[in-house]
Amino acid sequence: MSQAVVAKLKEAFPAAVGSVREHRGEWTVVVDRAQVVAVCRYLKEQAGYNFLCDLCGVDYLGRQPRFEVVYNLYNIATKERLRLKVQVPEADACVETVSGVWSTANWHERECWDLLGIRFANHPDLRRILMPDNWQGHPLRKDYPLQGPGREPYQGRLS
Repeated sequence: MSQAVVAKLKEAFPAAVGSVREHRGEWTVVVDRAQVVAVCRYLKEQAGYNFLCDLCGVDYLGRQPRFEVVYNLYNIATKERLRLKVQVPEADACVETVSGVWSTANWHERECWDLLGIRFANHPDLRRILMPDNWQGHPLRKDYPLQGPGREPYQGRLS
């Protein structure tokens, strides 16, 4: 069934759908970040993917584009999963919010921004969710200092 959904998605958004991959019965679709909201709305309203299980960011330091935002979708009625990926360049680390499609995206996007620094345009309340408000940087970036900003390097276990 997911294969049919992917085919319909490619038909509805030919310019937005990039690579498509199937692995062990699960499908991953790379989507153009400029059209991610329209694609997500289509998948929810037309294909029944009514549950955003997870949204997370990935840092591929040294690769261009550096970041990816991954959306794990689930159709409760058919018990099918679909994964969307949006590639995000470091110079413009911003994606449009999908919190208007799935309200749970609000919290996931805040976490992604807080820990990786990927902004979500038009988000209703984009602020830190895990780190203190005055925290410098984004600790899940691969180039972030392991001990945090301005900290002494780890000296090993104390006796």
